[in-house]
Amino acid sequence: MKSELHVPSDLKFLTIVESWLLGCLEVHLKDSVDWSTQSSRLRLALVEAYSNVVCHAHKDQPLLPVLLRLELKDRDIALEVWDRGEGFDLSNYFPPSPSDKQEGGYGWLIINRLMDKVEYQLQVNGGNCLKLEVSLPEAVQTLSQPTCHLKA
Repeated sequence: MKSELHVPSDLKFLTIVESWLLGCLEVHLKDSVDWSTQSSRLRLALVEAYSNVVCHAHKDQPLLPVLLRLELKDRDIALEVWDRGEGFDLSNYFPPSPSDKQEGGYGWLIINRLMDKVEYQLQVNGGNCLKLEVSLPEAVQTLSQPTCHLKA
């Protein structure tokens, strides 16, 4: 399954972005994965990626579009977030330390912890691409416990 969404660079569209991703995936995955856990994980990764584009890459340019591409094969998900900003130099990124009481910089850390693979490419075909990949675990089937009724 493949899907694509073009959306303005405005946090007002965050609900639409979340609904698009989760709606596409739920149709295909609901019974095969622990949807309540996995949907929260995927939602958080997308919210971090999209809000970084809006707040940093496209700052003060709400008319610049964000392109989101989703590809699903079995339980393997690839999500691309394309922006038209100047790009982010990863060599200048250092993960925040709790003792520093730093306000920013946690988005990249969160995304890397939530996803199996994170790639960022600068200036590819006129844009920057953040590619997120994850293989979702199969849902664990719980066996119902037999009930035993004792008569006294």
